[in-house]
Amino acid sequence: MNENDPNPLGANFAAFDLLATMVAVVRPGGDCVFANTAFEDVMRLSRRTVQGANLSDWFGDAARLADAVSAVARNAIASSRFDGLLRRGLRPHEDLLPVQVIVSQTDNPELVLVELIENAQQARQDREERTLDQVQATKELVRNLAHEIKNPLGGIRGAAQLLALELQGTELGLELNEYTQVIVHEADRLQVLVDRLLAPHRRAQVVVDVNIHEVCERVRSVILAEYPRGLRIERDYDTSLPDFRGDREQLIQAVLNIAQNAAQALHAQIAEGTAMITLQTRVARQVTIGKQRWRLALELHVQDNGPGVPAEIRDRIFYPLVSGRDGGSGLGLTLAQTIAQQHQGMIDCDSEPGRTDFRITLPLP
Repeated sequence: MNENDPNPLGANFAAFDLLATMVAVVRPGGDCVFANTAFEDVMRLSRRTVQGANLSDWFGDAARLADAVSAVARNAIASSRFDGLLRRGLRPHEDLLPVQVIVSQTDNPELVLVELIENAQQARQDREERTLDQVQATKELVRNLAHEIKNPLGGIRGAAQLLALELQGTELGLELNEYTQVIVHEADRLQVLVDRLLAPHRRAQVVVDVNIHEVCERVRSVILAEYPRGLRIERDYDTSLPDFRGDREQLIQAVLNIAQNAAQALHAQIAEGTAMITLQTRVARQVTIGKQRWRLALELHVQDNGPGVPAEIRDRIFYPLVSGRDGGSGLGLTLAQTIAQQHQGMIDCDSEPGRTDFRITLPLP
């Protein structure tokens, strides 16, 4: 807290400003003596407005919060946890946010700690952790499987070529040539698939200063060259985002894979001339990626107005060989997620008919 803060107690709780969850410190009667930055941001109110007011005024079930704070303050219980509705903004009755409320004791018997966790935020964090664990396990499985396939695949291809040479010029060779060519062709196709699965692990990262908007512009030019008519790509950039260290070419590939998937999903809208992809960049503060906390991160959103990801594969779209499109390899999103993880970030997706949003989150220095 700064020296002009009318509430000097706030200086003792400045560390709470580093948290992404909402935190308030209240007296036993519910009067707020401190609210952290996350509380300000979510409530869309200044700290001066919140401090001094009664926290129950912003709750749908004010009596339940008041009872919990009172019970914790008089040491009847050590803590209380329940679900509630938080009223936000200057017109709070119009905007109710479901939250998990945790009321706890502090070292000072005259003060009680109230932590508020958005239900959607908690669900998203749990989903992100599960996704990272699943992708990591799948990545190891795929890499090991790809290595196991490579050796016999080379043997099959070589044997088919030797057989074709042995039979060359014979009557039997003329009959079987088509079959040996099929074996060689299919072995080559599988080799390409295996190489794509192993690609992110083979190439060493070339770490340079990366401007995310240069990455976006490169991707935009490639997509528009492929779809010159019927598709519009909007830019919505936060130009204050700093450069960061990363592999520019890998990041271009990751964003391109997502943007190409979006464009391919928009074939009906492209035919009608209504297709749109939006590239949006924003800065995020106090972000948890997996189990690690970052003070700053960039968020790159690739949004489209297509039909959405099919519900039956929505939870598995980052798995290898899972595709919602006929003829798709199901590797583009897997490789994009792997590249994001190599940069200590991650990709998640929010999709419904008419709107799909892939969000790439990468930590900033």
